Amino acid sequence: MSNTDPHLHIPFRLVRKGVVMSPRPGEPNEVEGVLNPAAGRTPDGTLHLLPRLVAEGNVSRVGIAEVVLTDGVPTGVERRGTVLEPDAGWERGTNNAGVEDPRVTWIPSLGRYVMSYVAFGPLGPKPALAVSENLTDWTRLGPVQFAYQPDLDTDLNLFPNKDVVHFPEPVPGPDGEPAYAMLHRPMWDLGWFRPGEGVHLPAGVTDERPGIWISYVPVAEVEADIRALARPRDHRLVALSAHPWEALKIGAGPAPIRVDEGWLLIHHGVSGVMDDDPFSPNQRVSYAAGAMILDPADPARVLARSAEPLMAPETEQERSGTVPNVVFPTAIEEIDGTVFVFYGMADAHIGVAVLERTA
Repeated sequence: MSNTDPHLHIPFRLVRKGVVMSPRPGEPNEVEGVLNPAAGRTPDGTLHLLPRLVAEGNVSRVGIAEVVLTDGVPTGVERRGTVLEPDAGWERGTNNAGVEDPRVTWIPSLGRYVMSYVAFGPLGPKPALAVSENLTDWTRLGPVQFAYQPDLDTDLNLFPNKDVVHFPEPVPGPDGEPAYAMLHRPMWDLGWFRPGEGVHLPAGVTDERPGIWISYVPVAEVEADIRALARPRDHRLVALSAHPWEALKIGAGPAPIRVDEGWLLIHHGVSGVMDDDPFSPNQRVSYAAGAMILDPADPARVLARSAEPLMAPETEQERSGTVPNVVFPTAIEEIDGTVFVFYGMADAHIGVAVLERTA
């Protein structure tokens, strides 16, 4: 983006620590993979993952699994069941069904976890929200309903959307007033479910590649009704693809965390050749992890971003799986002063890496 200072760099790296969860043989809900987890702590302080569990037919659920630590490092999990099933009609399509790729943010000012997830319904992937006070019992807020914004000359609700994640505290909104903010990733090509319809770009956008956007809800509205979180407005573009490793598209990863430089956002970037069918054998893409720093005074402004990925597919589990060559970060947690990033590996397993400062 033009507002990025090229002299600022990302003083962080990711160091692999291994695989923490793989499909359990004989478990029907996991026959097509465990991947892309959220994370959080139950009221007793115990760290849990909330993985996407994929059953036959690409039907997804959100599970819950207690993280097993060895010398302070996540090395495995103990399964504790499921917390979200595709029970709502808008989460079940004819050829697909599921609650996919959860991201969970603890927001202290609300006293709740906020889960964003992909509801794969009749018109494809749409973002939805749920909230919980204890990580195990979730109340749906429903599909996200983006407010109409005349200057965009479009309705964001028309488009598939993924990679929704919330900031853990109120941030300055476009008017300077405190707001709860969410990042998201609209996809402008409607041709995949309405043949011939093609790409419809918002006013002022000339690059059709999916990028990271931000939307806001004033704090007062959420305090009056928690369901207001699902009705964001003031939509602004944050970042588009800028480097070869993210040439096709980018999307947010875990919830942003505060660092000295601003808000650190781990994101994914995709390069290669994209087929219309994401599961096609003709697919030749690579998903890698990078990072950007967002301005605390205006989180729609990128201060710096990684020119090279912090992590790209290298291990066997990252290079071979349901979708080969995928590193997909989705959760970030601190354990005894060390920050760990959990990520999907080739849409089949879950790995963990340490986020280290390099300077």
